Amino acid sequence: MANSKKLFESRKGRVRSHLKRAVKARPRLSVFRSGKHIYAQVIDDVKGVTVAAASTAEKDLRSKAKTGADILAAGVVGKLVAERAIKAGIKDVVFDRGGYKYHGRVKALAEAAREVGLSF
Repeated sequence: MANSKKLFESRKGRVRSHLKRAVKARPRLSVFRSGKHIYAQVIDDVKGVTVAAASTAEKDLRSKAKTGADILAAGVVGKLVAERAIKAGIKDVVFDRGGYKYHGRVKALAEAAREVGLSF
């Protein structure tokens, strides 16, 4: 267990260091996944504010998805956060996957956000 935590933290640090170099005043689309839900938010690090957010813990999404911890729910969250970001005037973001590998729910969320029109 401790080894997987070290690997996660190592990946997270690597991703964050790449993001700091590539950011250039673009907001980042940050992803957090738990065993029951998936959360996404677009963060403007220059101003220090969250521009748009969505998660499977929201009431209207809980009724749409069977569970908040599957690929279909991640796709719904990706579309919703992208729509909210575009409505707020943001089209270009940097994808911050945290320490998670780019597959499964994280990949589904990213692809759904791209389909709506968010570019990263």
